[in-house]
Amino acid sequence: ILAFLFYKYMSDIKQAEVKKLQERYGNDKERIELRLKNARFVLPEGASFYDIYEQQNADNIGELINKALRKIEDANESHLKGIFTVDFNSEAILGQTNQRNKMIRDLITDFNKVDLSDVEGDLLGNAYMYLIERFGSDAGKKAGEFYTPKVLSALLAKLAMPKPGDRICDPACGSGGLLLLAGEEVSSQGSKDYALYGQEKTGATYNLARMNMFLHGQDSARIEWGDTLNNPLLKENDRLMQFDVIVANPPFSLDKWGEKHLENDIYNRFDRGMPPASKGDYAFISHMIATAKPRSGRVAIIVPHGVLFRGSSEGRIREALIRENILDAVIGLPNSLFQTTGIPVAMLVFDKSREQGGANENKKDVLFIDASKEFVPGKNQNTLSDEHINK
Repeated sequence: ILAFLFYKYMSDIKQAEVKKLQERYGNDKERIELRLKNARFVLPEGASFYDIYEQQNADNIGELINKALRKIEDANESHLKGIFTVDFNSEAILGQTNQRNKMIRDLITDFNKVDLSDVEGDLLGNAYMYLIERFGSDAGKKAGEFYTPKVLSALLAKLAMPKPGDRICDPACGSGGLLLLAGEEVSSQGSKDYALYGQEKTGATYNLARMNMFLHGQDSARIEWGDTLNNPLLKENDRLMQFDVIVANPPFSLDKWGEKHLENDIYNRFDRGMPPASKGDYAFISHMIATAKPRSGRVAIIVPHGVLFRGSSEGRIREALIRENILDAVIGLPNSLFQTTGIPVAMLVFDKSREQGGANENKKDVLFIDASKEFVPGKNQNTLSDEHINK
């Protein structure tokens, strides 16, 4: 459905562009073609949703859609390569031919009723996020791989305090919602001057994030596909890129995160100590701090409570972070805010302006906030109101 929404959006935008150009230039095909080449994307002949609509009764409709989507990817290789990961001709995913064709025809009929070129502002992007949220609530534990509840993302984005001119990164970006909300924090200050960067390990989720950026008009966002801990791809001159603001909700206590391969990490991310093999929380924290700009960068991260008190190597890393004086705040949140787990979570805020030579080098306290009672109770899942977030 998400892939189809994106496909229909591209087709409607292109149809609207062609209509406008025809009104302006009449039958001057050469001029129209030239203008279309300079558009956000190219829609090759025969690959539009409306071409598929005309052929919806074909027995091989799934195969025809696949071919159309491949054409679009090939024509937009620099920014849409491999973005459609769904196989509309797959028996394993969509069932046997009759069932599959019926489902696809229903999808085509329903989407044909909506003109997605005539949608104001962020409405389409918000609809996309709404669908991800709904799928998240149905996906059980799998949801954590691609979706953070919006209230938590909104709170984390505010705590990170991004400002105009910032480079903003999410090294475990899922479908990109948290990254977009961090950008919106800058927009709310009356500026569009910010840059978004993300990396995501799961291929299908990475493509959700790419579509999400495109639908929100963030075509220039740089999203990479790969394992951030073992293969960080956001680099400049063979060094890790440095960011003004880093936000993330990485997987909780990730097992087998790759500590054996990273004992001699070329980026020196783990010089405070190596996190345990069975819990990758401090691996993500260490990576995020290493990629925050010296003496100014801010990091805001969601973690399980164990990060605050577990011993051994984690205790040593925690002590080193306190001695470095970069931990700014610890916020304990209510339990059951995620659909994937009932455990209570915390948010950590690190501020590198507290380093020697930074604007806040004389600040030595750590602010602890117990917000565990600040929530709106729900049957299966608790949530936060705007009042809670603002407080």
